[in-house]
Amino acid sequence: MNYPHPIIAREGWPFIAIAAVLALMIQSWAGLGWAWPFWLLLIFVVQFFRDPPRAIPTQANAVLSPADGRIVAIETVRDPHADREAVKISVFMNVFNAHSQRSPVDGAIVKAEYFPGAFLNAELDKASLENERNALVIETTSGHTVSCVQVAGLVARRILCYVRAGDVLRRGQRYGFIRFGSRLDVFLPVGSRPRVSIGEKVYASATILAELAESASVAPTRDEAVRAAAVAGVGEVMPRADVVPPADVVSGDIDPNGSTLPTGPAPGADPLQTPPAGTLAPDGTPPAGGQPNDPTQTGVGVTRGPSGQIG
Repeated sequence: MNYPHPIIAREGWPFIAIAAVLALMIQSWAGLGWAWPFWLLLIFVVQFFRDPPRAIPTQANAVLSPADGRIVAIETVRDPHADREAVKISVFMNVFNAHSQRSPVDGAIVKAEYFPGAFLNAELDKASLENERNALVIETTSGHTVSCVQVAGLVARRILCYVRAGDVLRRGQRYGFIRFGSRLDVFLPVGSRPRVSIGEKVYASATILAELAESASVAPTRDEAVRAAAVAGVGEVMPRADVVPPADVVSGDIDPNGSTLPTGPAPGADPLQTPPAGTLAPDGTPPAGGQPNDPTQTGVGVTRGPSGQIG
């Protein structure tokens, strides 16, 4: 839903009207001495439902804050909505924050779920699992999965969401509202880089919460990269003292430190199946990386006759 972001959120118009009429009535009947608390109430309601426009960062892999508030959690947890391990960043909104929710990324909604629940203090971690909440699972244009969850709080009793599965969101697009204090949980792919810290104040659509990896594919481990380099014939591998050669590296391979391992069968290998280094192949030629056995060293060697036959 494309919302034009008026200065005062439309969800608050009825509350503002009620507070204004009440303050006017009390003042007309009893004077300002009795009416001033109701004027303060009107000011509070107006500031609560403010919905200012914000500049939206254009960084391609940025994940934007979906709401105003304060960071209360950055942790790796299980994302129950997308069934995966994820990095969770939680934004707690108190009654003095703007309460409209805006999309953190560009993408299509693949799942939208509502969960009835309790109304615990939204600042508590267990509120993410026990409180009333509404979850969106968004597939970004780059193939990443981002879950965004509206969580009701101790005072908040009304979650509003204007989108559903199949809708397409643009970053910064307004999609929902929570009345009177709440929390937003954002679940990101493992490997995303948080750009905020605990206790930091953030602003909807303006603050970058994290950066997604450039590609949704999983990067290879260092051992896999070293093996790929050896197969490709790369002549030099950067040494790294903290890497222990894997147990399945066989003789003649390049280990992750860049040196050649001693020749010989791999640990646990059957010597009847794996000939020792230097044994001649059946055609009389030495295997790659090996030399014929020296009879003077082994006592039972393999020799070649004048005709080239093995004797």
